[in-house]
Amino acid sequence: MARNTFSRSLHDVGLAAWFGGTLANAVALNAAAGEADEKDAGRVTNAGWNRWTPVNAVAIGAHLVGSVGQLAGNSGRLAAQPGVKAMSTVKTVVTVAALGATAYSRALGKVVDAAGDPRVKGGTKSSKNTPAEVSSAQGKLDLMQWVIPALTGTLVVISSFAGEQQRASEVLPGVTGAGHRS
Repeated sequence: MARNTFSRSLHDVGLAAWFGGTLANAVALNAAAGEADEKDAGRVTNAGWNRWTPVNAVAIGAHLVGSVGQLAGNSGRLAAQPGVKAMSTVKTVVTVAALGATAYSRALGKVVDAAGDPRVKGGTKSSKNTPAEVSSAQGKLDLMQWVIPALTGTLVVISSFAGEQQRASEVLPGVTGAGHRS
């Protein structure tokens, strides 16, 4: 079996950044913006997320390229080993959901960003002075800031399971037809 170190590294480092960056921004940036004055909180939040967006795009791209490389490198196991195709299908569905959630969150973020320096209480908390469209977007972002780390965290767990499926005790019985473990 050939090594796929490069594609595995792209997959794992990209996913780690996607997960970790969105979680850190939800936990730290959005909350820390609430420490700023209401007139500055929107500007601070927009600046932080706008700096993160290109890094996140690169991380997601690396993860996707690595994922394709992993699929190509494991095509034999995918076809022959019981459970691998199901795991890969679930992982693909969760990846598509995470991509959709990320794109939706970015669209909501652009609504907040387009308002310039809106008066807000924090990254996802509006004030009585927040414009209605910004307040609506922030309400949705308040949920989405947790959905993305939940989905990407799920991908980390599925990837761990996939790694376990690559143990010799799992691969050999599956590809030789001598039975398998789940």
